[in-house]
Order: sequence, then structure tokens, then C-alpha cells
Amino acid sequence: MGGPVVLGIESSCDETGVGIVRDGRLLAHVVASSMDEHARFGGVVPEIASRAHLQAFDPVVRQALERAGLRLGGIDAVAVTTGPGLSGALQVGLAGAKALAYAAGVPLYGVHHLAGHVAADTLEHGPLPAPCVVLIVSGGHTSLLLVRDLVREPILHLGDTLDDAAGECFDKVARIMGLPYPGGPAIDRAARDGDPRAVRFPRPLTRPGDDPYAFSFSGLKTAAARWVELHRAQGLDLPVADGAAALQEAVADVLTRKALAACTAYDVKTLIVVGGVAANSRVRGLAEQRCAAAGVELRVPPMTLCTDNGAMIAAVGDLLVRSGAEPAPLDVSIDPSAPLEYASLTPFAGAPARVARRAGARRVRGGTSPGRRARVNG
Repeated sequence: MGGPVVLGIESSCDETGVGIVRDGRLLAHVVASSMDEHARFGGVVPEIASRAHLQAFDPVVRQALERAGLRLGGIDAVAVTTGPGLSGALQVGLAGAKALAYAAGVPLYGVHHLAGHVAADTLEHGPLPAPCVVLIVSGGHTSLLLVRDLVREPILHLGDTLDDAAGECFDKVARIMGLPYPGGPAIDRAARDGDPRAVRFPRPLTRPGDDPYAFSFSGLKTAAARWVELHRAQGLDLPVADGAAALQEAVADVLTRKALAACTAYDVKTLIVVGGVAANSRVRGLAEQRCAAAGVELRVPPMTLCTDNGAMIAAVGDLLVRSGAEPAPLDVSIDPSAPLEYASLTPFAGAPARVARRAGARRVRGGTSPGRRARVNG
């Protein structure tokens, strides 16, 4: 018999994701995206995202259960993103998660969105090596982390973006170039026919004396915008492919250079790259080249697990359950700007079997067990 079955829910932005995990193994994974509804606005509209989550929630949960061959009664715990993210979108996911946990009489776990991205890799490659450097790179986040144990030890935050995230830079420059939303995939496609050496875009914060692990992409975005404006002002055809290739090269260069510097400084032999921008072909390719040259193992989840999804949240929930972490109360709240320290998911010293039905654990209804103080996990 397997261990507890965890259903994970992700709704921090424009994807409604539900995943089901048992013992680190992915049983089902369903995502509904409202991306097309946001495309005409050139970015995510929070109200539209919230309404889309409301419409998609029940169908996505049902599909995930069907694919896993389960009913709601076969779920042993529910995990949900509580932040960071769009307030309304998070509220929809959390409300649905609370309803499911209460109806099934199972514990609820609040999960930090970034912890989910880190755990996504475990569904493809198994347990995280200890320690490992993690590069999280997406539309809203660009961070370097040192992870020793995702659920038992604090995560060391090495660096973050000081302004725009890498994915945000792609989106904004793509829009200026006249490419469709979302900008990341559009830049990647356009770059295939371009010459990355045709334009020399800056590599921010890579000079001696700069913070070795901090990122900044606003200057790169501005440089690309000026390049576009110069061509248009002179009545010249815009070489979009060359611009896209050069921009992509600059972003990939900065990301991988700093990630490998962290691996060297902390004597870490594994780099994990996660988040939506990890799907970018040049980011992956340059990471592979530089890791091979440095003798560092590179782990990148499949592209379906790089973007936001419920499977990654279920993966964190699975780790929390198996480590005996205290569940959250049913009055747990969202934190749209949850700081990174909340990604440190600290368990209590208890038996993981306490939430496993087959092990005889008592189910929790309406919150945590009497006499135990609940810990909200990010």
C-alpha cells in the first residue's frame, strides 16, 4: 500500500492547476489557463484571472481525480498556494482548497509558491540533492536559493531581482517589438532565426564589485526599447529575430553566470533551474554548456512542470505530510506578498503517518487536532 495521497492546488496567477501526488510520484496533473483572455491586454488582468479560476476550479479538480482513478474520499491531504500572487486569484484557490479539505475531513497545508517551483523538480528527478543551488526564474520571480532540505531547514536566499524579473523583461520587450503575449515563448521562437551577436545588449550587475547574486533587468529592457525606437525613428526595418536572439542571449548569460558562481562559491555540485523561463531554449542550452564545463549536475523539470501548476504544490504537500509537518487551520489566510522566508517549511517532530488513513491516523475536520498549535506553512 502506498503512502498518503495529496491533492495540490495552484491559483496564484492565470493558471488553475490541480495535481495529485503520492510518495513523490505524480498521479495526475491538470492545468487550465486563462492566458488567451489576457493576451489582448498584453498582460494578466487580475479580475479576469479570478473569474477564470472560479469557472475552472471544479472541472479541473474533477479531471485530476478522474485521471488518478480516485474519488475525493481517496485524498488524504490538501495543499494550496497561499502566496505570493494575485490576491483575488489566491482567494479562489484557497477557498476551494478549504472546502475540499473540510468535505473530505483531511488536513490542509498552506504552501509558498516558490517552494512549489523548487519541489517541481522532485517529480521528475527524485529527492533534492543536499545541498543544491536553485535558480527560480519566471514572469514574477528571479531568485537564487541555497537549499539543504526543503521542509526541515531554512532556505538561504542568495539573491533576487532588484526590479524586473527575467520573464517580465521578455514580456515587455516582446510587446515593444510587436510580438504576441506571452512574450517569453514569442522571443524564443523569433530568436531561432536571429543572430545573438547582431546586437550587444548589456549584462546588468556582472561587473567587479557588483552583487554576485543579485539581478536587474530593467536596464536591459530599456536598452532593448531604445534599440527598437532608434530603428523606427530612422525608418529602418526592425530585425526582430536578431533583437530577440540578442535579448535572449543576454538574459541567459546573466542567469547562468550568476547561478554557476553560486555553485562554485558554496561548493555545490547540483544546479536546479525552475520556473516558466526555465522552458526557454537558450537558458536551458547555456546552462547545460556551463554546468558541463564546471562539473555541475544540471536538473531542469519537464516544460509542463516549469510553468505554474498544481503538481508542484502537491509535491510540497507530500513532503510536508511525510515529514510530519503541522497542518494549517481552516482559517488560514493568503499572503499576496509572502516574503521568501515563508518558503522555509519547518515541520514539527511528529510521525508522518498521523494523516495516513491506512496507518490508522485520525482525520482532521475543521482545523488541527486539539492541543496542537497549527503552523501555517507559507
